[in-house]
Amino acid sequence: MESATQYSPQGVEERWYKYWESKNYFKSVPDEREPFTIVIPPPNITGVLHMGHMLNNTIQDILVRRARLQGKNACWVPGTDHASIATEAKVVRMLREKGIKKSDLSRDEFLQHAFDWKEKYGGIILQQLRKLGASCDWDRTAFTMDETRSRSVIQCFIDLYRKGKLYRGKRMIHWDTEAKTVLSNEEVIYKEENAQLFYIKYSLEKDPTQSVTIATQRPETIMADTAVAVHPEDDRYRHLIGEKVVIPLIKRAIPVIADEYVDKEFGTGALKVTPAHDQNDFELGLKHNLELIDILNEDGTLNETAKILIGEDRFVARKKIKSLLDESGDLVSIKDYFTNIGRSERTFCVVEPRLSLQWYVDSKQLSEPALRAVMNSTIEFLPDHMKNTFKHWMENIRDWCISRQLWWGHRIPAYYYQDEVFVQASRQEAIQEAKEKLGETFDESQLIQDEDVLDTWFSSWLWPISVFDGFNHSKDFQYYYPTSVLVTGWDIIFLWVARMIMAGYEWTGDKPFQKVYFTGMVRDQQGRKMSKQLGNSPDALELIEKFGADGVRFGMLSASPAGGDLLFNEKLCSQGWNFCNKIYNSARLIKMWSVNEMSASNSDQLIMKWMESRMVEIFQESDRLIEQSKLSEALKLLYSFFMDDFSGFYLEAIKPQGGSQISDELMNKTIHFFSRICTLLHPFMPFITEEIWHQVKHRNEGEDCMVSVYPAHNSYEKEILKTIQEVRDILSNSYKLRQQNNLKMNVGLPFYIQESEFPNVLIENGVEELLQKLGRFSEISVSKSEVLNSKSFLGLRHKYYLVLPVQIDKNAELQQLEEDIMYQNGFISAVEKKLQNERFVQSAPADLVEKERKKLEDGQIRLKALIERKHSLMIE
Repeated sequence: MESATQYSPQGVEERWYKYWESKNYFKSVPDEREPFTIVIPPPNITGVLHMGHMLNNTIQDILVRRARLQGKNACWVPGTDHASIATEAKVVRMLREKGIKKSDLSRDEFLQHAFDWKEKYGGIILQQLRKLGASCDWDRTAFTMDETRSRSVIQCFIDLYRKGKLYRGKRMIHWDTEAKTVLSNEEVIYKEENAQLFYIKYSLEKDPTQSVTIATQRPETIMADTAVAVHPEDDRYRHLIGEKVVIPLIKRAIPVIADEYVDKEFGTGALKVTPAHDQNDFELGLKHNLELIDILNEDGTLNETAKILIGEDRFVARKKIKSLLDESGDLVSIKDYFTNIGRSERTFCVVEPRLSLQWYVDSKQLSEPALRAVMNSTIEFLPDHMKNTFKHWMENIRDWCISRQLWWGHRIPAYYYQDEVFVQASRQEAIQEAKEKLGETFDESQLIQDEDVLDTWFSSWLWPISVFDGFNHSKDFQYYYPTSVLVTGWDIIFLWVARMIMAGYEWTGDKPFQKVYFTGMVRDQQGRKMSKQLGNSPDALELIEKFGADGVRFGMLSASPAGGDLLFNEKLCSQGWNFCNKIYNSARLIKMWSVNEMSASNSDQLIMKWMESRMVEIFQESDRLIEQSKLSEALKLLYSFFMDDFSGFYLEAIKPQGGSQISDELMNKTIHFFSRICTLLHPFMPFITEEIWHQVKHRNEGEDCMVSVYPAHNSYEKEILKTIQEVRDILSNSYKLRQQNNLKMNVGLPFYIQESEFPNVLIENGVEELLQKLGRFSEISVSKSEVLNSKSFLGLRHKYYLVLPVQIDKNAELQQLEEDIMYQNGFISAVEKKLQNERFVQSAPADLVEKERKKLEDGQIRLKALIERKHSLMIE
């Protein structure tokens, strides 16, 4: 049965993924082999596959599949994150649609709804990752709120508390009025936005005819003001220091205080001080012993303390305050300006500064070992410049607020009784501790557990340890930890990467991973970050459906330098599918040939010998690039090798003439080469390579591409590579001359090689036969001198002539020679400059330096020949 002329990935990809799973190829258990371990950055259970996931997980899969081919025990641990804020918001919305309010439910009832939602929707993204080809050990799938992970979280909280590295304190925090929870500093996104400065008049209490004008972005909080601050050296206000002014609308008197914190140049130089609703004002309030007046509810509406506009949303109140101040004559003016506005990373609402009692990790006590490990390269960052970002944050680290006012998450294991706090893993243990401390006066019915849950990141920072049950020192943990590499986005270097490193050294005394591979952002062609809001993010599953997983993987990786942003273009995925199709049709071509009992010809022997060496060279270069985490460059190298060397040249060179038969030896070698190419490409494009692996040859049970073996780093013949490169240059130039002169391939042309001090390519057995076959020359001869009435071109160390049945344009050839001489001079200059760079010569690998020296020598030979040819033409 004749196979289809185009590759269709849909059926192929599903079939092979099921096959791999049935063979347990993704599964890993500890054994005597070297482990290679990756833990997946756990996607939120609310998530669906997007472009960022596809890039990140494609890179992880490449590294894991390559490790398997290297004979390592590769373990890729999947899992999901419970995502407190995002999931609770989803569940609340779902309940609202059913007519149920969260406030009408008990905590346990709400959590049952949340777990039901998680079971229904929480695993969707892991199913979608299968379509991408992710070869995770699915039996190890973890969830940040499963029993093992939850036990680890509670254990670490208690441990930090007992070490004095975790505490409860009342501080100014960032408040999400939509989610009704505190946010850490890293969960607040700042962006410059349009805003307005309201200039408001505060009358002097003792003389209402006098006033001071303040400038504020937040007129809705004037009811919480407890002072007006001015700079002590500001002559405009010095006479008012110590006096009192009256807040408009509510007519409450507040003092005028002096503080050097005030910027005389901003606004009017007079600052309203609202300690309960601004971090800097809070610090001023502490310094000057000012009253704290909180006028906002948890949802951002005004409370009764505000005295006016009670129940109104803060932004509605802002508009109404504007009208009220206008009516009272206290609104002087309004000016537009740009300022940084902080918004919640999850709900995108404007965060509210709020004084609150929360739990904190004393991050400074944990940071030093982590900083040292990164800066001395115990943990390698790729790209290396991310160290600077890490260093800046770690040296300025702030305490981490870990409590969240939610129900979905790990409930804080702290129990309160009057003024006492008992931190224990269970209520029963807290009761036991309380009885021992308080004796008969203790009433256990009054013992109350903290209502809050822990920040989602407090479970995620333990991920490399907890997925292997490391706090119980399991066999898995001892074998797989520390992990080999972490692949993640640079945007969570603080939220997650830094904290995992701190946790690793705190509880294991060791790094959590050896390397961190930072991916860039996936952006559109205009450089914008892909997002639902902009509508510029393609549907990941639709791309896979259209181009196949291999096509999408190729498209993502071919434009994705480590740490650099990816400017996504769907054309890259189309190119990936075209590549799959080329591989597929190359296999179809080979399968159309049959074998005979004849020996391989000299040219076939030559081309097999060349391909053997070329494959070793390509493997070693691609392997070096992958080791340096240059995955994009490695893929491009393999792509060019297949398209140009294997399909474009090798298959053309061995294609049978006047029939469809080739020698048995040549067929076996060709299948061997194709199989090896499948192995090299498999980490990048697993489905097409497995399909072709089985198409080109009957395989025994378990003899699959996914578990084949990477080629060894053997030596190879460099001379044969030079010879065939010279042959290809000859053919390329002759094809070009035929095209320029409208001469078809069936027109035989005499071809000459001019003698020089170097041996010519014809001394290699099979070269002349190969040139005849592919160049269609009527004769091939060696000439001691230049050949008249011909077109010449330069090879590596020889001059070649093609006799054409057309009039030679001497002036055109001279012009071309001038251009070639100019190019060659530039080439030589660039190589000389490189070799004159002492840093390059001393630090680059010796073979690379030698290659550059060889390039310089060859360039100088070519330049000499060009100049000689120019002089000859001018004499003629």
